[in-house]
Amino acid sequence: MAPRPYILAETTWKTVREAHYQVVLLPWGATEAHNYHLPYATDNIQNDYVAAEAARKAWEQGAKVVVLPNIPFGVNTGQLDITLDMNLNPSTQLAIVRDLVQVLARQGIPKLVILNGHGGNDFRQILRELQAEFPTVFLSTLNWFKAADRSQYFTAPGDHADALETSAMLHIAPTLVSPLADAGSGAAKQFRIAALRQGWAWAQREWSKVTADTGVGDPAEATAEKGAAFLEAATTNIGQFLVELAAADPQDLYE
Repeated sequence: MAPRPYILAETTWKTVREAHYQVVLLPWGATEAHNYHLPYATDNIQNDYVAAEAARKAWEQGAKVVVLPNIPFGVNTGQLDITLDMNLNPSTQLAIVRDLVQVLARQGIPKLVILNGHGGNDFRQILRELQAEFPTVFLSTLNWFKAADRSQYFTAPGDHADALETSAMLHIAPTLVSPLADAGSGAAKQFRIAALRQGWAWAQREWSKVTADTGVGDPAEATAEKGAAFLEAATTNIGQFLVELAAADPQDLYE
């Protein structure tokens, strides 16, 4: 396979020094259990695919986008008792992002997007702090799994090893997906307190008390075809965002 100029890991200094990248895309996932049928690296595998495909679509429209290697560990403070669910605290994430943004600021690369692939990560407050510290680098984040309307593809609700994630993995890496007959139901308990259950108040979910199989959402309706369709919509939308961001003047974003 020929090197892709929008994937930094495949690119040489000879190419990079002439590229004049406009947007750096940093995928950030997690390493954690995903029910009985999906691998621990699910978030990272999906992130790599989405980042590469969205960047390809943007690159082919002339946007100078480059994808950094995916960071494979996320915030899993609610899953510390689940074996080998690896945790990075938000304060650790802040330190990592600060170091990376400092590099971009020094080198004059103007825009960073964190592509989030894990529900426990939330980079918004981190970017608020760093935007004030590094005003020359425009900072943004998005959750790839919210870049398309899931209701157009899936009927059952869920947010972890559910039909959406299972369908995506059936399309991206089907050999890593165990038969759906092996999967747990993804049944999840709800908060007893109404405000937390309704979502207008928030508290961390203690994962082992919420779900017996580590899944949240029934994966039974998952198919590779649904995964391909959802990923096509999501990567098209993200690619278009990258095109518009690459062309945008950070000092003139409002109308």
